[in-house]
Amino acid sequence: MTFKTLDALDARDKRVLVRVDFNVPMQDGEVTDATRIERAARTLTELADKGGRVVALSHFGRPKGRHEPSMSLAPIAEALADVLGREVAFATDCIGEPAAQVVDGLEPGGIALLENLRFHSGEEKNDPAFAEALARLGDAYVNDAFSCSHRAHASVTGLPERLPSYAGRLMQAELEALTTALGGGDRPAAALIGGAKISSKLMVLGELLGKVDLLIIGGAMANTFLAARGVGIGKSLSEPDLLDNARRIMAEAEAAGVAIVLPIDGVVAETFEPHADCRTVPIAGVGEADMILDIGPGSITDIKDRLASVKVLLWNGPMGAFEVPPFDVGTTEVAKAAAVLTQAGKLKTVAGGGDTVAALAHAGVVDRFTYVSTAGGAFLEWLEGKTLPGVAALETG
Repeated sequence: MTFKTLDALDARDKRVLVRVDFNVPMQDGEVTDATRIERAARTLTELADKGGRVVALSHFGRPKGRHEPSMSLAPIAEALADVLGREVAFATDCIGEPAAQVVDGLEPGGIALLENLRFHSGEEKNDPAFAEALARLGDAYVNDAFSCSHRAHASVTGLPERLPSYAGRLMQAELEALTTALGGGDRPAAALIGGAKISSKLMVLGELLGKVDLLIIGGAMANTFLAARGVGIGKSLSEPDLLDNARRIMAEAEAAGVAIVLPIDGVVAETFEPHADCRTVPIAGVGEADMILDIGPGSITDIKDRLASVKVLLWNGPMGAFEVPPFDVGTTEVAKAAAVLTQAGKLKTVAGGGDTVAALAHAGVVDRFTYVSTAGGAFLEWLEGKTLPGVAALETG
């Protein structure tokens, strides 16, 4: 994959349209988690410091092509100004005269945020007329929203068809991290895949078999694999209709020389609630009324030992029901072990998707992994080996 980065863009006095993902958590008109804004700050600041007239584009929520005041980006413009430590102009529309006035009023080094792209149905429909209206506002385009790049929307694929295009620093970091984790050449490589359902990750598991040496499976997914091996799992969450799929994956892994690691013990309870009565049992000792809600200490030690012998770890999904104590121990302990190895320079760790960021934040290790992606669907589609339209649109040659 080849793409131009900001190193190739002379931004001086150019109107640079930057697709960001500011679809952030909000409550009562206040941003409650500014992580995505903070991550976009590097690209926006660099372009402004180079003398560009920087125009940020984003969606928020699902207004379905209508102007919904509750989904305005106006409060996000204020949060962005706080993060950047500089003034951010706001346009009440993303196309037309309101947008043009704000963009034309920017001085070199100035930054503006345009109103919600999805207030126009042309965004999600990738309507050529809407893409043209956006393109008229800029001289160059930067995609810094990997998390939106699995959608062929006007601001993601329509703009790079019309303007010189570049990958922002966040997009660049994301692509480089994922390339390192999947096929970067460092072996042995491991993937830790957790969460509730095999059905949502069948393609991921199949894709990983050709790229890793070790596949660690946790969460309720592991229950289905255990059941496929004939292990009693009691009342644990599983997908009985996918037992054949689990057997097929295990057979393909064996043929490919990939070791599949399943729990050797588990923390079980008869009720799923905070601080429920629970106990640790060997995986063969799960009772008929039991639910496996976390991996046990033996499994934690087993995984830690295995991580010490690999060079790259791709992490997607928790090892247990981490949201409900005490079933967060397995995820937390394994995450901390991976973080220690990363900080020691012995392991490259790339994580993302779904509940993964929340689980790693709960463990206090987000800043101690090599890279943690805030992308959800795009991260999983990349793992599945799919071509992401927004990434493909940036490719050169």
